[in-house]
Formats: sequence, structure tokens, C-alpha cells
Amino acid sequence: MKKIPLYRQILFGLLLVFLSVLFYLIHFAFFRDAHHIFIYLVGDIAFVFIEVLLVTLIIHQVLSEREKRAMLKKLNMVIGAFFSEVGMSLLKHFWAFDAEAQNFGKHLNVDNEWSPEHFDKMEEILKNRDFKIDIHKGDIEQLRSLLIDKRAFLLRLLENPNLLEHEEFTELLWAVFHLAEELSHRKNVHGLPDTDYDHLAGDIKRASGLLVREWLSYMEHLKGNYPYLFSLAVRTNPFNPQASVEVK
Repeated sequence: MKKIPLYRQILFGLLLVFLSVLFYLIHFAFFRDAHHIFIYLVGDIAFVFIEVLLVTLIIHQVLSEREKRAMLKKLNMVIGAFFSEVGMSLLKHFWAFDAEAQNFGKHLNVDNEWSPEHFDKMEEILKNRDFKIDIHKGDIEQLRSLLIDKRAFLLRLLENPNLLEHEEFTELLWAVFHLAEELSHRKNVHGLPDTDYDHLAGDIKRASGLLVREWLSYMEHLKGNYPYLFSLAVRTNPFNPQASVEVK
């Protein structure tokens, strides 16, 4: 929609004021009743403040909340597509590089017994956790192939304007995309200098920490809104070695 220039808005406002004064004068010319005019004028002005309260504070707030919920729903659909397409595979690959995966993974066995307080507590733990990455522990060649294969998908997600409303997920996408760029520029990921491996380990550490926290947030969203999707997510939990997609 084309924006109306400021000077036209001012002229339009002056025109409205002029028309209002004109019709008050016409009213006075016909009825000669200034008392009646001022009674309704003051009454109308007094109601303006109530109208501002209703429109800008109450109705606007309700509409904003509805719009925010609709936006979050769309964002969670995008996040769900991310985890289905690449996120779950990335979790498995990143977790393979984590030197303390076996000991810490048991704390991420999310199930139906988890409460909101449990999710909040684990989120704080993950924020403060130092992800120790051993670049030689996982399969960096497979990680490279996965990220190159999903590069176009990641680009399409980054082009989604709705993601501007979700800073954490946008930061995760940039971290993953940066890692994909780093790996794609290396024709061979074997026999690299230790300094280069240390650099890649830092990129994996950054992306891994963001990804695990976003996964936990997504699991909480599924638990509260989509029990059937949550059930599948629990049965395919990459941090639970006993997880099985089969319903038992």
C-alpha cells in the first residue's frame, strides 16, 4: 500500500477541523443555541478519552495477543519442518561429537511426566552447560554431506520473514548455516591441521548448544499443544538410546 505523504495528512486533518467548525456554525445559524452546542461538544470530547482507552489499550491489546499467537503457531510449524527435515539428524551427529554425551544424555529423556518447571530447570542447565566437542569422536564427513545436502532448505528458512520474531531460532539457523559453509569449502575434512579442527569444533559447539535448547523448547510446545506429535518425538528422542518408534 502506498504511503500517504505527511503534508497530505496535515491538509486532510485541517480539512476535517474546518468542516467540523463549518457545521457547528451552520447549526448555530439555524438554531441560535450555543448552550446546546457546547453541551454536546464537551460530552464528545470527554468520551474521546474513554474511546482511546477502549481502542488503543484494550481492543488493540486483544488483537495484538491474537496476532502474536497466530504468528507463534506459524513459527512453530516452521520449526517443526526444520526438525523433521534436518534438525533431528543434526542432533544425532552433534551428540556424537559430545565428549560427555553418554553421561548427560540421560537428563534429556523427555516424557509425559515432565512439568513446565522441569523444562525451565533443564533450559537453565543447558544455557550454562559447556558443550565439550571432540572433533575426532563423531563422523565429520557424514555431517558435511548432510549439511551440504540440506543447504538449500536452510536458505529457504532464512528467507522466511516470520523468523524475525524468533531470535533464538534465527541465531540457530545462522550457526548451522555457517557450519555448512565452513565444511562445504573444504574438499576433504580428513588430515586437516589441528588448528582447523579446533575451529570446526568451535562451530559445532555453538550450533550444538543452540540446537539442543531449541529442541527442548519445541518438545515443550508439542507436549502442551500436540500430544500425538509429542508421543512420536518421545519415541524418537535422539538422546535416549532405548528409544523406539514402535508403540509398546
